[in-house]
Amino acid sequence: MTALKSSLAAPGVTPAPKQAAPAADERVGQTSRARQLFGRPEFASISGTVLVFAFFIITAGDSGMFNLDGVVNWMQVASYLGIIAIGACLLMIAGEFDLSIGSMIGFAGMMIAIPTIYFHWPLWAAIVFAFAGSMALGWLNGYIVIKTRLPSFIVTLAFLFILRGLTLALSIMFANRTIVSGVGDLAANDWLASLLFQGNVATGLFHWLGAHGWIAVLDDGSPLVKGIPKVIAWWAVLAGAASFVLSRTRFGNWMFAVGGDANAAKNVGVPVRKVKISLFVFTAFCACLFATLQVCDIGSAAADRGMQKEFEAIIAAVIGGALLTGGYGSVVGACFGALIFGVVQIGITYTNINSDWFRVFLGVMLLIAVLFNNFVRSRVTESR
Repeated sequence: MTALKSSLAAPGVTPAPKQAAPAADERVGQTSRARQLFGRPEFASISGTVLVFAFFIITAGDSGMFNLDGVVNWMQVASYLGIIAIGACLLMIAGEFDLSIGSMIGFAGMMIAIPTIYFHWPLWAAIVFAFAGSMALGWLNGYIVIKTRLPSFIVTLAFLFILRGLTLALSIMFANRTIVSGVGDLAANDWLASLLFQGNVATGLFHWLGAHGWIAVLDDGSPLVKGIPKVIAWWAVLAGAASFVLSRTRFGNWMFAVGGDANAAKNVGVPVRKVKISLFVFTAFCACLFATLQVCDIGSAAADRGMQKEFEAIIAAVIGGALLTGGYGSVVGACFGALIFGVVQIGITYTNINSDWFRVFLGVMLLIAVLFNNFVRSRVTESR
């Protein structure tokens, strides 16, 4: 019937032409999964971690490095560095540096130990005081950078010397020595320190595993590893929260925008000052958290704590994919960069390699990471 109607159509009437398929948008390109993976900020650090693990499995696989107690040892080292690497990474994504992180660790430790030991403050009050003081100094760092438009490298370098000098001077003034000890026993009896900063988590689980023969135990039947040290738990929580903020929130988008082009970000309504100052405060929080966990664990504060940690944090962030010019990076990558540090620093003691080569390894890793990140960035820029 349809064919008959078509044949009887009125003369002079031309059937409507078929619509052509829409042309492919030349602005949209297809990228292979391998290329997408290669362009991820954390690709280099994950690859480096695999290589480092492979090396130590071959050279120290039967030395106890990968036993539960060995894993806890190098995870603790990685966790301490990972905490400050997260702060350094986010700040670098926003296009700034904080070279005062290491000095802040030593200064925050003294802000906890001196009031507790010499002024007889409750330890929880000294911890709150240390966090408040550290974050106020972080705010001051950010405010000076924003207000004066000086490079954050210069401003925080000045605070590196100021805080290190204050730490040394205050320890000599109050203790007549550079180490203030006696905090450990107080931490065990303090509600805040014992709850959040000292000891282990999941101790019941580890006792259960030991009782059933899943993990090694001592002669009295208690597990060789009591639980997960709280510094590892803090690192995991901080990494998860920071990664979520960076990848899933508007504030995370602001970080990338500010680091990519602060003027363009300001012109489209991004609160550049708020973002940068907030990240300086967060970096100081991470440094104080490092110091608090260390003081509660070791039981003392020392004027030389945190030496060169600012450089190690930056190296971990760069190995993790953060660019020195800002606008690019990954919290996950920074955590893998810190993990490389921990594995190498502890793993090298399980081998016959001289530990003096550790710094050489860090320098080589930094150079390789910078070259790789520069290559990835040039490829991404060309593809656009």
